[in-house]
Amino acid sequence: MSLFNLKNKSFLITGSSRGIGKSIAFHAANHGAQVIISSRKIDACNETAEEINNHMGSQVAFPLSANIANESELINLVHETNQLLGKIDVLVCNAASNPFMGSMSDIPSEAFDKIMNNNIKANHILTNLVTPQMIERKDGVIIIISSVGGTRGSNLIGTYNLSKAADIQMVKNIAVEYGHFNIRANSIAPGLIRTDFAKGLWENPDILNAYTSNVPMRRIGESDEVAGAAIMLASDAGKYINGQTIVIDGGASI
Repeated sequence: MSLFNLKNKSFLITGSSRGIGKSIAFHAANHGAQVIISSRKIDACNETAEEINNHMGSQVAFPLSANIANESELINLVHETNQLLGKIDVLVCNAASNPFMGSMSDIPSEAFDKIMNNNIKANHILTNLVTPQMIERKDGVIIIISSVGGTRGSNLIGTYNLSKAADIQMVKNIAVEYGHFNIRANSIAPGLIRTDFAKGLWENPDILNAYTSNVPMRRIGESDEVAGAAIMLASDAGKYINGQTIVIDGGASI
């Protein structure tokens, strides 16, 4: 049996109607898992779930809308996932927000709060909602999509980077608290990836050229190139990896 086999595994993936989350959902399903497609807009969730189901030839993807800024909707998301799939083996916290680009000295309080609530608090809430069943089974995986920005400073997305640094720390804490229950928590820190979320960066020619000129591979990344690490971490291939952060940036950070 393949080390990457995910048969009978159930995934809850936030922000999975597009971009990195969608790629993770697609490849998880392709390796045998059932997946929840979740984002704020149910139409987008329906479309992605239908695309995956048509590809697989059976219903393995299920759409559920939820706003990660709303705790009651997160509680309902976990409840509905358990009702549909019976359990949550793998939680992937992918959804995030970055409503502001510029100096930290200029960020409005509302934008700061949105970044912290959506990028940190929501992940913390979801973790606390899924760990009880994982403890009971003595098995579970939590993956948080952080960012290479969480390892460095920035004069453009500094507050966003603060939140992503917290996500890197969060998986360390989860690993320490729950590792003895066979629960593994890791983060993935992508560099610049061609997604709608990062469009403000890669669509700007100056930013794109400055970035790619310093990347050993001389290009930005694609969503599928992040999804592969998530599949590894969720499967037996990553069975002894815990509390770590995998940087996927084409070598930019070196």
